[in-house]
Amino acid sequence: MSIDTLSSDDLRDAMVDRLIADQAGKGLALRPEVEAALRAVPRDLFTPGVSLEEAYQYDTAVITKRRGDQTLSSVSAAWLIAEMLGQAADALGGLRGRHVLEVGSGGYNAALLRELVGPSGSVTTMDIDPDVTDRAVACLAAAGYNDVAVVCADAERPVEPVRRFDLIIVTAGAWDIPPAWTAQLSADGVLVVPLRVFGMTRSWALRPSGDRLVSHSQRLCGFVSMQGEGAHEMRYVDIADGVHLRLDEGQQVDPVAVGALLSQPRVQTWVGVSLPPQTVNADLDLWLASRLTGDGARFVVLTAGQAAIDADVVAPAWQFGTPAALHGGTFSYRSALRWSDGAFDLGACAHGSDAAAAAGRMAAHMRAWVDAGTPPPVLHVLPVSTPDGDLPAGMVVDKRHSRLVLTFTPV
Repeated sequence: MSIDTLSSDDLRDAMVDRLIADQAGKGLALRPEVEAALRAVPRDLFTPGVSLEEAYQYDTAVITKRRGDQTLSSVSAAWLIAEMLGQAADALGGLRGRHVLEVGSGGYNAALLRELVGPSGSVTTMDIDPDVTDRAVACLAAAGYNDVAVVCADAERPVEPVRRFDLIIVTAGAWDIPPAWTAQLSADGVLVVPLRVFGMTRSWALRPSGDRLVSHSQRLCGFVSMQGEGAHEMRYVDIADGVHLRLDEGQQVDPVAVGALLSQPRVQTWVGVSLPPQTVNADLDLWLASRLTGDGARFVVLTAGQAAIDADVVAPAWQFGTPAALHGGTFSYRSALRWSDGAFDLGACAHGSDAAAAAGRMAAHMRAWVDAGTPPPVLHVLPVSTPDGDLPAGMVVDKRHSRLVLTFTPV
């Protein structure tokens, strides 16, 4: 049977089968109720204007609104939706009967949530853009989900001041956590939010613990950025043709000076480890952010176009976001992996007056992460008024509304 003759049901089942395999490859398991919801909701009704094949690609987002080259709204890739729903269900022990607020609408995720919460639960989805909420209303109606409440408003303010939700799930990239979200979260609820720290986004499942939120799990992700009062612009500076630094926490760099460092000879250092493919290197990136900042370095994120990589201008671990540091007269970054016999080694590249020492420092931090058992990060979110003495030990990142502390010690 050709792809052209497959029905939406066939393509939906094939998509879910791919998701099951994708999660298994990551050491995860798709929860049965999430699988059932994904098989039940017709994703193609929420992606009008694209082919059935495109609608049911498990690893591709479908852009639904643009402004020039900027993406303003999309239906997220199915793998990411599945992982975030799994985070929520794991943290709450299931979603049946729960009352859910979704921040960032589109309709598809709200329909999946409606399936998951069942008749005794409820789903409210909100977005700041009336085009997006109008589209969500139409798509939900077309799919038969007429009991999802759709609200057009800025999520920086409570949707209903006196109402509490068991789950608040955010489907837009956030730079901070506004008080409205914590105020609307029930005492035993869960907030799942794609939160940027130093320009690196992770989907964090956060639970209340006294005066703070503490993470239950986190996943690598990427989302269209938040609009409205919660927006925070991420800056990019060019340091060479096709090579950029991502700045998100007020870092100041001289791009000409960094470019001059990059033009100096490269020193490569290997850690000397043999890690399995399932190792979560995204956890290492946050470890490096914490440790390099602790060294007094300016932590930045390196991005590069494929042409610059092919020309060997840089050799980053990931072209869309690799940990990097400026320290003294050196520039260093995590390098592409070195594979051998189905396992990989970690490496660091450095340029500048003391490149060997800079590469060695980064390699030592990577070795420390491996020696510690490749621990995942734990995020603590505290009110912005919290004194330093009441913060847990870890890397502190001050935001507009909150103080974040990144640790690698299980709670």
